[in-house]
Amino acid sequence: MKWCDEGIVLSSRKHGETAAIVTLLTRSHGRHLGLVRGGSGRRARGLYQPGNCVYVTWHGRLPEHLGTFSCELESTVTSEVLHEPMRLAALCSACAILDASLPERENYVAIFEGIRLLIKALAHEEDLVWMTVYVKWEVGLLQELGFGLDLKACAATGVTKDLAFVSPKTGRAVSINAAKPYESKMLPLPAFLLPGGGMPARFDIVQGLRTTGYMLNKNVFYPSALGRTPDARARFMDRLKA
Repeated sequence: MKWCDEGIVLSSRKHGETAAIVTLLTRSHGRHLGLVRGGSGRRARGLYQPGNCVYVTWHGRLPEHLGTFSCELESTVTSEVLHEPMRLAALCSACAILDASLPERENYVAIFEGIRLLIKALAHEEDLVWMTVYVKWEVGLLQELGFGLDLKACAATGVTKDLAFVSPKTGRAVSINAAKPYESKMLPLPAFLLPGGGMPARFDIVQGLRTTGYMLNKNVFYPSALGRTPDARARFMDRLKA
């Protein structure tokens, strides 16, 4: 059997002497693993870096087999962010999140398009712009995985103004007045995540990621075999806070 598709490298680990097990997020075949012969060798190592966009051909005797990948590089973001630790940390974080959260071989076209947009922003946009894109990317990922935030109106009163918090239990917005008795238990809702919220400050980015990180951990990672947020995301948060 054989298929061809667009893919984005999520991870690569050495297998044997020179081979590698590579995980791709593909447009039409979802998160997919494959064996790459020579994939951990010096000549091929740069191809299988997280975030690289490739054109992949998969071969396997049966659909359920691991099969082998043959990849051609379409574009690389690694060279664009290699000397900018914050952008590189964000790229590694996004790829690790997808690698850990997506079931294998289920099609997620919207998630594929979303990570491509994020990669483009990381390569070309100013700091606050790509950071904003990153937070909204995590919001979108939660939505696609079935745990979307409901930020349209206050969960307690139904008002649509003065929304400043997110309920950690329901993922719904809460207004300032309604949240007062429980404010210490609420998650922050920075204004840039609301319609017309404008450009955030660095503090708002951290607050937004605090909320999306909590919801990802609670709904996606904690119930999984991993049991916690990937280390790459924690390292990205540490860099932002610093």
